[in-house]
Amino acid sequence: MASPAPAPPTSPGSLRRVVAASLIGTTIEWYDFFLYGSAAALVFNKLFFPDSDPLVGTLLSFLTYAVGFAARPIGALVFGHYGDRLGRKKLLILSLLLMGGATCAIGLLPTHATVGSAAPVLLTALRLVQGFALGGEWGGAVLLVSEHGDARRRGFWASWPQTGAPAGQLLATAVLSALTGLLSESAFESWGWRVPFLLSGVLVLVGLWIRLSVDESPVFKAALAQAEARKATGVVEKTPLVAVLRHHWRDVLVAMGARMAENISYYVLTAFVLVYATSDHVGLGKQTALNAVLIASAVHFATIPAWGALSDRIGRRPVYLLGAVGVGAWAFPFFALIDTEGFGALVLAVTVGLVFHGAMYAPQAAFFSEMFATRMRYSGASIGAQFSSVAAGAPAPLIATALLADYDSATPIALYVIAAALLTVVAVGAAKETRERDLSAIRPDDTEDARTASEASRSASA
Repeated sequence: MASPAPAPPTSPGSLRRVVAASLIGTTIEWYDFFLYGSAAALVFNKLFFPDSDPLVGTLLSFLTYAVGFAARPIGALVFGHYGDRLGRKKLLILSLLLMGGATCAIGLLPTHATVGSAAPVLLTALRLVQGFALGGEWGGAVLLVSEHGDARRRGFWASWPQTGAPAGQLLATAVLSALTGLLSESAFESWGWRVPFLLSGVLVLVGLWIRLSVDESPVFKAALAQAEARKATGVVEKTPLVAVLRHHWRDVLVAMGARMAENISYYVLTAFVLVYATSDHVGLGKQTALNAVLIASAVHFATIPAWGALSDRIGRRPVYLLGAVGVGAWAFPFFALIDTEGFGALVLAVTVGLVFHGAMYAPQAAFFSEMFATRMRYSGASIGAQFSSVAAGAPAPLIATALLADYDSATPIALYVIAAALLTVVAVGAAKETRERDLSAIRPDDTEDARTASEASRSASA
């Protein structure tokens, strides 16, 4: 089968607009998602679960946090299917509207004191909408950049949407830090916590305006034209999900394994650390913990593009493996530094951990994009990334908090992170290097379809 005509090159100006649109959109969506995580650690236990023991209330609060992860695979399936059929841009606009609407609604929710048990039910429902939207956001954002960008610098350009995660964390933490610093604890718990959720509405309007200004991926448009030509000859395409599970199941497993250390370590470093640092075990203040995450997130943001550029030079796998090994090796020093109860030690602990995390997160966008063929790429990348989050990021704060409650020690939590790092090392070690792959190919060279097409071609020639 003939390969599609190469997609026309994207001009530098257009590429920068695409990168900006993906970055701003992912920043807003991660701001919304992380804002919930920070609020769950700081105030939701009192506002929505006031009848529980403080640590049990935090566990219940993190349980609603985890519910958002449960919805992410559903979002991955739905957005992946339609993103591979209709295009990346349309689905990205929808995900932004869903996430922003749910976040604003959380800011308007009545608390347990007003409506009783209905409050946590409503909170959980809106968290499900957030998770559904985010499950479709990530794949589309990174693909839009990967499929527009220069192949020689794909790792660098595709890493920019990844900076939306620390940028969203930075923004969410900065807003919460400012509010907790300016308001009394009673004022913050009464109405101040609502402000950052309502601000999401303004941010969504900005993101929507920018996303509407970019073009659809040229690689996708070329593949769509090729698919329409095949359809005219009577060839019927399989649905993206079926095609992914038939031809790319190994890649899906690799992506899921690769996400374990990246996802678990991130939520331990940024969400659970707020619980651990402010618990009786350490005893630091909320403002101190938030400021440490704020500083570390800024460094994280700055280092991600550098890791992405390095992956263009030496490959996705070496950089990813460096990050996984680093996160595992840092687990015990991370908690040892926090236990010193010093602000500088806390900043160092979180910053080094996030720098190692960035070595996994930066090449991930290009790495996962290069695993899958164009007409199943949104589905494949999203399924691999989001299904693993149910087993990784979703329970990570819950597991870490439960381990702390049961053992009153950070040792089992460090071992938990190390186990995740080992799993990721095995998964990425078993993967093939993808840096040289051509995204405009309908099928990557090492898929079953490519081998079948090659054999058919040789038979026809014979």
